[in-house]
Amino acid sequence: MTPRRREPLSRDRVVASALALVELHGVEALSMRKLAAELGVEAMSLYNHVANKDDVLDAIAEVVFADVALPPPTADWRVDARALADAFRAAALAHPRTASLSLARQLGYPAVPVTEAALDVLARAGFDPEQAVHASRTLLAYVIGTLLREIGSGPPDETREPALVATGLPRVAEAARHLAVCHHEAEYRFGLDLVLDALALRAVGAAGGPSAR
Repeated sequence: MTPRRREPLSRDRVVASALALVELHGVEALSMRKLAAELGVEAMSLYNHVANKDDVLDAIAEVVFADVALPPPTADWRVDARALADAFRAAALAHPRTASLSLARQLGYPAVPVTEAALDVLARAGFDPEQAVHASRTLLAYVIGTLLREIGSGPPDETREPALVATGLPRVAEAARHLAVCHHEAEYRFGLDLVLDALALRAVGAAGGPSAR
């Protein structure tokens, strides 16, 4: 029987394997040695395709941006901002452990179309280029933050509500049944509304209206 030929090593294979490793074990588990073992090669052979571990981390973070299905623009910047945030969240949920890297990595071209879309939305809202960058990073941080909470939450704990009530703290006890659970989609929507409301007020100020600060 003729042995099956091993697929040649390539940058795409290295990145795909790194992405799978991170999603299975977390970013902290990624090393060039472990990655080489996953691919069945010597660690030194990886450097023919990637520069170093940082290059690998940048590449897998770019996968999230590359997977974002950019929504078509409308005449309403808030509708577009919400649609873009939802599209990024959908891509991030497909790679939840990798998505957090998008906050800290130096990303290449795959991130540029998403960045362009976000800056265009915010420019139409009335922000100048510097403010639009700040606002887009705020939106990104919000989406990633809610995602990290979602993937880090464990199964429902039936003892949590009575334990919160038992603290004797009046506000905690009053809100115990809400604190004991987390409806991720509803909370994401609620928080996104708050962020967009704040951006709308700041956009009025940026245009020289009464909310200028």
